[in-house]
Amino acid sequence: MPADASRPPHAPANHPALPREKVGVLIANLGTPDATDYWSMRRYLNEFLSDRRVIDYPRWKWQPILQAIVLTIRPFKSGAAYRTIWNTEADESPLMTITKLQAAKLSESLRDRYGDTVMVDFCMRYGNPSTRSKVRAMVAAGCTKILFCPLYPQYAGATVATANDEFFRALRDETWQPATRTLPPYFDDPAYIDALAQSVERGYAAAESEPDILVCSYHGLPQRYLTEGDPYHCQCQKTTRLLKERLGWADDRIITTFQSKFGPEDWLQPYTVEEVARLADSGKKRVAVIAPAFSADCIETLEEINEEIRESFEHAGGERFTYIPCLNDDSAHIAALTGRIAANLRGWLE
Repeated sequence: MPADASRPPHAPANHPALPREKVGVLIANLGTPDATDYWSMRRYLNEFLSDRRVIDYPRWKWQPILQAIVLTIRPFKSGAAYRTIWNTEADESPLMTITKLQAAKLSESLRDRYGDTVMVDFCMRYGNPSTRSKVRAMVAAGCTKILFCPLYPQYAGATVATANDEFFRALRDETWQPATRTLPPYFDDPAYIDALAQSVERGYAAAESEPDILVCSYHGLPQRYLTEGDPYHCQCQKTTRLLKERLGWADDRIITTFQSKFGPEDWLQPYTVEEVARLADSGKKRVAVIAPAFSADCIETLEEINEEIRESFEHAGGERFTYIPCLNDDSAHIAALTGRIAANLRGWLE
């Protein structure tokens, strides 16, 4: 029980002490394995790839393939990829390191606005710390209201929806459920677009020579998700358009692509790994790549973009590849998130 717990006024002497009421802000990211060994990777991938929001094939068809084939082979490959980017000093993935920093800076920013009435913490959809454990901790600390914040600018069923699903499942365990809200997508928020534009401007200023084109690489989804009503593709396209307008660029200086294809289906196109090779072959020898769908650098950016996609570009004759990091704990990003969070705390906190 927190140190500030007390018995409610007029309550009988045997009434349990209750913590002072707070508002919780729980930020959530995709997740991370606990380590890079086979079994840690297998546990993480099993949880991730068993999510019906991520792989929606019938269980009777998918689970035998997952358990007998995918989880026999893929943990070795994924573990090797993670080892190339692992934060060995903290013994954790970069995503974990960055999310901790984001939570700490958001806590400081919101404390400046609201004092100690707000409790900020973070969780992961897959792996640790789990959403369930953090909801339990917030309720125990006195949070009678929780704003749940999936850190995905663009909405997709495989990201925002599954994070929200897990949050609502966690609430089922609580005897006294807090009032809750979820943070809407912020793909077109002016402060987020401005933070992206600032990162591009910094990246271009630091480049040895100005890139011929900026590739906005978003995580992919199966093409049929779009036709089934998922708005992700449209929101990605709008983010790119707004970024182009904020930078004051012509249409031919920026494009939208999609990465991380998995499985036999057609996914959203063009595929980043193929498009950068095509650009190099067509004469655009200097490219910059940014990943606007990721709030923090992770395996898909540090390994896939900055290693695999870079190799595809250079193999096709590309000469200069500039990776522009995710917004991470950049001050403009924290300010943008603070603004979105504050807007969604209205009525709870003024």
